[in-house]
Amino acid sequence: MIAFRYPLMFSLFGLMAVALVAFWFMRGRREREQNEWGTQKVRARLFARINQIGTKWRHILHWVGIVMLILASTGPQIGTQLREVKREGVDVLVALDISNSMLARDVRPNRLDRAKFEVRQFFSRLRGDRVGMIVFAGTSHLYLPFTGDYDAARLFLDAVETSMIEIQGTALADAINLATESFPDDDPKFRTIILLTDGEDHEGDISTAVQKAKSEGIIIHVAGVGSQDHVPIPVVNSKGMVTDYMKSPSGDLITTGLNDEILRTIAIDTDGQYIRMDDGSVGIALITDTIAGMEKKTLQTHEYAGFEDRYQYFAAIALILFLIEPLISTRKREERKWRGRYV
Repeated sequence: MIAFRYPLMFSLFGLMAVALVAFWFMRGRREREQNEWGTQKVRARLFARINQIGTKWRHILHWVGIVMLILASTGPQIGTQLREVKREGVDVLVALDISNSMLARDVRPNRLDRAKFEVRQFFSRLRGDRVGMIVFAGTSHLYLPFTGDYDAARLFLDAVETSMIEIQGTALADAINLATESFPDDDPKFRTIILLTDGEDHEGDISTAVQKAKSEGIIIHVAGVGSQDHVPIPVVNSKGMVTDYMKSPSGDLITTGLNDEILRTIAIDTDGQYIRMDDGSVGIALITDTIAGMEKKTLQTHEYAGFEDRYQYFAAIALILFLIEPLISTRKREERKWRGRYV
């Protein structure tokens, strides 16, 4: 694994780019001025002793040497071994509803973006837990396997959008079943699911899925996103502007509301917390605090250790290039003999 001790030094490449542009501009202006120095025969005589190829190679070595120095200044390191790291935590699987109804704007800016914001805040408060993520609509997919890398989890979360699943609907039972099957096969006492959904148009046998999760010791915390007042579902273009509202094949306006009853039942049946997430709520802070207070298990993960500096290799290459540069002659050894007149 490669790491950099001083990654900000990569900004020097920006200064180098500016210097290259200035060099290229000045070189072009100089060549245009030289083209005005008499006829072609006169210029050939004037520049007869200049080694154009040698000059070009000196420039190349000079700039490549600068690149090597910048790379050396970033402090490149290589992880030479994997070590096992033990941490205390639980396994948390986030199940996020990405059906079209999550685009409703009864929660600002919309249900999906509010849910993503709360999950991002949840990730930032984790200490030692492993997280995974499922996205679901009419079908469910394990989007992020369990990991202790919260930065990677946030990157995956930021990329979530409703277009990721073509089959629409809200297959709650399928999502809960997939979540139950996705946990590692170890002690079931330290497993929990955070389900974020509006519960609209649920499909499948939810009670069976919930009982299966409960039998395996899984706690399901539920965040009901939205209001119980039915609101239309906007159609949004690539610029994020509402162009229309979803309609049925018969032309009737499609509305969506929070299915509070079924979501509350899921949480109660698995000894979890239920919160309603609307504009007046404080988000999933209660669920976050509950998970933080859970009994922890020892989780084993692997990470690179024993990082060793490798800047010296780049510095050595730069030194060699700078030593070779003056050895390349910019003048020809043999002078071209002049036969004839200048004028």
